[in-house]
Amino acid sequence: MTDTAAPRFSLPSMSVLGPVIALIALVIAGALINSNFLSAANITNVLARSAFIGIIAVGMTFVITAGGLDLSVGSMAAFIAGLMILVMNAALPVMGVGVPIILLGMAVALVAGIIAGLINGLFVTALGIEAFIVTLGTMGIYRSLVMWLADGGTLSLDFELRTFYRPVYFDGILGISWPIIVFAICVIVGEILMSRARFGRHCAATGANEHVAHYSNVNVNRTRLLTYAMLGLLVGVATIMYVPRLGSASASTGLLWELEAIAAVIIGGTVLKGGFGRVWGTVIGVLILTLIDNILNLTDVVSPYLNGAIQGVIIILAVILQREAKAKG
Repeated sequence: MTDTAAPRFSLPSMSVLGPVIALIALVIAGALINSNFLSAANITNVLARSAFIGIIAVGMTFVITAGGLDLSVGSMAAFIAGLMILVMNAALPVMGVGVPIILLGMAVALVAGIIAGLINGLFVTALGIEAFIVTLGTMGIYRSLVMWLADGGTLSLDFELRTFYRPVYFDGILGISWPIIVFAICVIVGEILMSRARFGRHCAATGANEHVAHYSNVNVNRTRLLTYAMLGLLVGVATIMYVPRLGSASASTGLLWELEAIAAVIIGGTVLKGGFGRVWGTVIGVLILTLIDNILNLTDVVSPYLNGAIQGVIIILAVILQREAKAKG
């Protein structure tokens, strides 16, 4: 008679439970602080506002997992928004207000996003320049281009065109706005690519050790280039959702979006140095950051102007916790 070993069940690690516990704690705290926190209107507002950063953060997850970084996404969004508005206003006398001109603006945003992402990726892969240096440079370039296009002011959509375009942000299906729906689609596709597709495995292998990945028949440069192109595409998607909200773009558009996107990715458990990433964790990170901002706006305990400082502290703490977990492992 032989003994059969009982199956072992391991509890989820704190890297998994931590963000979930933090999210639950924030929801409880928000409900206790303000009775309107859990109202349908506030929840919808939180999800809609998180959609812009969330869409970008999905792409940032792949870039960081593959060992890269992109500091230019906020400035890139501002530039794409400004370019999109200029093209739509210029085409208005010929095309008139209607669906075709909206589709034209969307196409401009997507193409510009892909090109901008490819530029970053080519500098990193073909020229071998550090991603931090490349995207720090392009961050300044895109922000300056917006100021130049707007002549130091603000670029605004034609009033009739803006009115026609507004439903892309404010309308939706069954009470769920389009930004939330698009965010959900990006998350689902991103999670499938990261956890079930060869591309996600190649990203993790590239970020973990590019030399080993190369000898394992992974095209390291192509993988990294594709992550930057994907991120640029998603910046374009986020911009398409953002422009109808205000109908304008300026040098302050997208300010600190790169900080929020990176913070969301790191909070969600993706390793900053690459090698491991999870899209569902990024979603939790985005919600945590948005809830913090929402709670600060609903209470007078801490000034909402300190939101950026709080996000910076969260990034530092998340990296420290990752190092401690790695040391223990």
